[in-house]
Amino acid sequence: MIKLVVTFAGKFKAMKPTHIEHIGIAVKSLQESIPYYEDILGLKCYAIEEVADQKVKTAFFMVGQTKIELLESTDPEGPIGKFVEKKGPGVHHIAFAVEDVQQMLDHAAEKGVQLIDKTPRKGAEGLEIAFLHPKSTQGVLTEFCQHPKE
Repeated sequence: MIKLVVTFAGKFKAMKPTHIEHIGIAVKSLQESIPYYEDILGLKCYAIEEVADQKVKTAFFMVGQTKIELLESTDPEGPIGKFVEKKGPGVHHIAFAVEDVQQMLDHAAEKGVQLIDKTPRKGAEGLEIAFLHPKSTQGVLTEFCQHPKE
């Protein structure tokens, strides 16, 4: 029996995440949460930023190549506010760095994945971002991130 293996290396390679960009953790308060990461884990908060359209304030820490993003809601009706109210503080999402967010969204949609964002939008640190719905991703809110094209 001859087994034929066909690969689409060019297209598949562009579809593959390059690394975990960050892990998003919902917190009640950045002011109360940052000391744990700095004093206990020995990490350094290198940036705090508000993303008004997402109703969130973020704090970032580096762990090797991966970031930890703490997320504090600026509005109880925002996505992080609702998450903390329903589930309490904890891991909110995992973000993958990709070469082309739109291409990843199109690929996911073609495979039947429910999208939260049909097109990329601006996120913290100037990244282009988009989310996949956890109902289609084994219960894990999944984010794609891309550095803006220059």
